[in-house]
Amino acid sequence: MLLLAALFLLPAWEVEAQSGGNKKTAKVASVSKKTAYGGLFDDKKKVVISKSDFITLRKAEGKLYFEIPVKYMGKEMLMASTLSAISSGDFGDVGYKAKPPMHIRFTLQDSTVYMRRINSAITTDFLEQALSRVNQDPILFAYAVEAWSPDSTAVVIEMTDLFLENPSQFDFFPKTVGAATLTPAFKQENSSLDEIKAFDNNVTVKSTLSFGVTSESGDEKPLDDYPVTARVTRSILLLPEDKMVSRLSDSRVGVYNTLKTRFGSNNDGSEPYSVAHRWRIVPSDVAAYGRGELVEPVRKIIFYVDNTFPESWKTPVKKGVEHWNKAFEAIGFKNVIEARDFPTPKEDPDFDPDNLRYSCIRYLPSSTANAMGPSWVDPATGEIINASVIVWSNVIDLINKWRFVQTAQIDPRVRTKKMPDDVVDESLQYVIAHEVGHCLGFMHNMASSAAWPVDSLRSATFTQKYGTTPCIMDYARHNYVAQPGDYGVKLVPPDLGVYDYFLVQWNYRYLPQFTNAWDEAPTVESWVDAVAGDPIYRYGRQQLLSRYDPSSIEEDLGNDPIKASDYGIKNLKYILSNLEAWIDDDPDYLHRQELYTELNGQYSRYIRNVLMNIGGIYLTEVKEGTAGERIVPVPKAYQKAALRWVMNEYRHMEWLDNSSLKRNFKLGVGGSYPMRVKVADDFKGQIANVALSSYYSDSPYSMQEFMDDIYAETWKNLLARRAPTAGDKILQTTMVSMFCSGVAGDDAGTVDQAVAEQIRHDNRFGPAGQGFQSQVDVSAIDDSADFLANLAIRSRDLLRKAVAKSKGSTRAHYQTLLMKLNTALKDKL
Repeated sequence: MLLLAALFLLPAWEVEAQSGGNKKTAKVASVSKKTAYGGLFDDKKKVVISKSDFITLRKAEGKLYFEIPVKYMGKEMLMASTLSAISSGDFGDVGYKAKPPMHIRFTLQDSTVYMRRINSAITTDFLEQALSRVNQDPILFAYAVEAWSPDSTAVVIEMTDLFLENPSQFDFFPKTVGAATLTPAFKQENSSLDEIKAFDNNVTVKSTLSFGVTSESGDEKPLDDYPVTARVTRSILLLPEDKMVSRLSDSRVGVYNTLKTRFGSNNDGSEPYSVAHRWRIVPSDVAAYGRGELVEPVRKIIFYVDNTFPESWKTPVKKGVEHWNKAFEAIGFKNVIEARDFPTPKEDPDFDPDNLRYSCIRYLPSSTANAMGPSWVDPATGEIINASVIVWSNVIDLINKWRFVQTAQIDPRVRTKKMPDDVVDESLQYVIAHEVGHCLGFMHNMASSAAWPVDSLRSATFTQKYGTTPCIMDYARHNYVAQPGDYGVKLVPPDLGVYDYFLVQWNYRYLPQFTNAWDEAPTVESWVDAVAGDPIYRYGRQQLLSRYDPSSIEEDLGNDPIKASDYGIKNLKYILSNLEAWIDDDPDYLHRQELYTELNGQYSRYIRNVLMNIGGIYLTEVKEGTAGERIVPVPKAYQKAALRWVMNEYRHMEWLDNSSLKRNFKLGVGGSYPMRVKVADDFKGQIANVALSSYYSDSPYSMQEFMDDIYAETWKNLLARRAPTAGDKILQTTMVSMFCSGVAGDDAGTVDQAVAEQIRHDNRFGPAGQGFQSQVDVSAIDDSADFLANLAIRSRDLLRKAVAKSKGSTRAHYQTLLMKLNTALKDKL
């Protein structure tokens, strides 16, 4: 009751400012005005000022002042923090916004300015007054008015603390590094304000922030008050008042979205929905557009290319940006996206890459081997206001390794320590086009590459037309299926895939006949209905939190993981056999060792691509009345074949142990040994998936059949009365440990992935938000512990007989396993 009472007691001006009332000017005029505007700064030394019609910034004697015109009180803005530099990359990603931008507004009451977070998640077509009482914008910070401008049109407030601290809304530190938990302690005495910049619709403040970081892992503290210094850039951006018409998102389409709740007169209660993220692309000539002519947009999407890029990178970077114009032309727009060099001061004296008026492709020297495409979005409508692609310099190292381990079997150009320019160009174009896709609002579609038949990827005709995937927003890097002799085969993803064209149509086709998202929704939805059931247009969520769908994973190609992995492994063996000869300008073998490590990682992916089919479930968003099925377990026969395949690979990994290379590498254990450990851990994680998959299947690969097959594969040599190979011994040791864990009551059937808070309604069709695939609790149906205990008993009985009949190293191996089982089963029967 007290909370509700407080809401009703808000001053009248405050409520009117938020609801757009027309009494604001009169109330503001009644506020007492200070006259110390000049004196506030005249007696201070070294005042740094950055003026604009939006907000004027002043920095004086270690303090930061905002001069905010009264006309901007109550206006919608975005505020976000970006990490610009850091003393150690372990504690943050440079160029990244660790927290999404905050939707804020400033309000003035008496002699205080409040920064409020706007609650834009609730919308209504009725009862606005009632909802306003329970949907107030919470106050984040309060600032005393220090002075009024001489003409009484603006107030001055001091905001130093916000920019000289690291509040939770802007925290960039990861919660953990490895197994250690991080606790940063802010060191204000070692922090300072840096550069300030004011532009016509945004302001930027840079700060140097210092911390003492303590990490804890159990009872140990690997780091205690470890010094970390970061440079952060915090920006406030004014949002447009003329709001774009939103487009309701569809969970069958891979477009980023903002979740909302609507109270409407046509529904009982509230209705969840979400709006798609997209730029405001409007034809400059609506009549010509309606006649089917190609028309330029009123406002282009312009990306400015960093002048610090290596000169040889600039052309492929620009081409990658402008690849997307082909898809916009298919829906009637021309020259929508343009890549330009950073202008000179003479060409554009106002240009500044920190000015949020400009979207940029930024180059950051760093050991990070990656790129990304973050954006700023108006939460009210989903309109993308600003987007930038960040390219870390070491992405070239990633490209080099990808191209070598995925295509060296067929492409002599990549059999070198330094990739030739033409290889770098085509790979960079893909990287940039992929990141610009994110900037256009498009999510990863990890199911896309599963649409193509594996053998089609060996066809020059097919791949030259379609590339490796229908969607470059997939992680389908390069054509590892192509075999030596498959001449003319395209080795890289397409400039744009079939699904990329569909994404642009769905998100950007101009529909002037509709004035709101709800009226246009049936039309936009019908486009998806028309292609439902076609694997080319299937959207597969990225599975970071829990993995169930083997057709929607990263770094895979084709519709048959076993066949694709067979091709890939054959190529890896060929590459490894030639690694020493192909790389001949590497006297210390460091580069060859890096490539060898990458080759091991590629092999691990091929095994994982097959392994995930054990207990796999194909997941597709399906609307009732259209083609397709929502939940389809992987067929039993394919699951069994996948298990046999993985077990066979497990036994025969010795090809990784290249003796010639091993002698020249740094001292360490590499190759098959750590690989087997990793595969065993991954294998254990599939047990819970088998329980869930069999639960949904009409012809299930049951837990009993699964365990029986594990038993048969584990003791294959023993049941066939032959001596174990080295691979057999390692497999048996691993499996016996897993059997014993079941006897001990360890949680063998739990998927070993972190679970994060999920977006509500992320599994339903229609205009609701779609997040990552959430984890399913299978504890009620998972009886794997019973079967693991049974395997332990059966294995113990089998080994008792085997020990009596064996000798030498084989006998010692069986005795060791038997002792483990006896220890685990003691007092259990």
